[in-house]
Amino acid sequence: MNVLKRWLNSDVGYSFRQSPTAMVAAAIAVVFLFCAAFAGWVSPTNPFDLATLELSDARIPPAWMEGGSTKFLLGTDDQGRDILSAIIYGSRISLVVGLASVVLSVVVGVGFGLLAGFRGGWIDAFLMRLCDVMLSFPAILVALLIAGVGRALFPDAHESLAFGVLILSITLTGWVQYARTVRGTTLVERNKEYVQAARVTGVAPLRIMFKHVLPNVMGPVMVLATIQVATAILTEATLSFLGVGAPPTSPSLGTLIRIGNDYLFSGEWWITIFPGLMLVLIALSVNLLGDWLRDALNPRLR
Repeated sequence: MNVLKRWLNSDVGYSFRQSPTAMVAAAIAVVFLFCAAFAGWVSPTNPFDLATLELSDARIPPAWMEGGSTKFLLGTDDQGRDILSAIIYGSRISLVVGLASVVLSVVVGVGFGLLAGFRGGWIDAFLMRLCDVMLSFPAILVALLIAGVGRALFPDAHESLAFGVLILSITLTGWVQYARTVRGTTLVERNKEYVQAARVTGVAPLRIMFKHVLPNVMGPVMVLATIQVATAILTEATLSFLGVGAPPTSPSLGTLIRIGNDYLFSGEWWITIFPGLMLVLIALSVNLLGDWLRDALNPRLR
């Protein structure tokens, strides 16, 4: 509680309390995270438990429409799964994949960016040319390639390995922005007096990088990571929509949208509309939080 109180009394906390948009976006994100973390408790049913599915319950409209049932508030899909429960479980998969890929991208990108900016020379040139090569390909194309190759090499792999390939494919396209951002900031920080003083006193270069330079370059990284969470979730949904993302036995929001797309123009619009709205709300709330954090951490934008 003391930590939360100090944060609320800080400059960033004050900016948060003065921004209704940030507070609403944070509330929506917290609700999504809570539902995803405790899907087994929040969800009315387990939509992926085949023993509980009844084909006679397939394509039931939402409860407020004619033919709907209060048992299925948002209706059911073609297999009789509760749409609300499927959305809650699917959002958990999307959030886990998105957050995990962003964390790995931050670790790899910040590490390479620090190394390139602090050491310079051929290391800097090599890493930046590698970034240029990665940026020359569309992110979704690289993700499709990695995910496709992974599934071809391990066609009968366990679900955990399939999710690992999915996270890796998004990470390989996401670390570049962190590396370039950290490298540019590090080039400025390495020539400042506190770094020169640390060198004169004999502090090891690795210690200077992580103890002195890293804390001063994390501001832009935090803003970029917040925004990239939404991008990673959308990338995962795109891959799942194209059939190379989450496995069919554990569908994410993208898989649910792909399944419902087949019934969009046959009258069962709720199968794809509600998962799509959930994806939009998640991405929008995260993007709004990222915009607020950018303004809060940049005094020029206050």
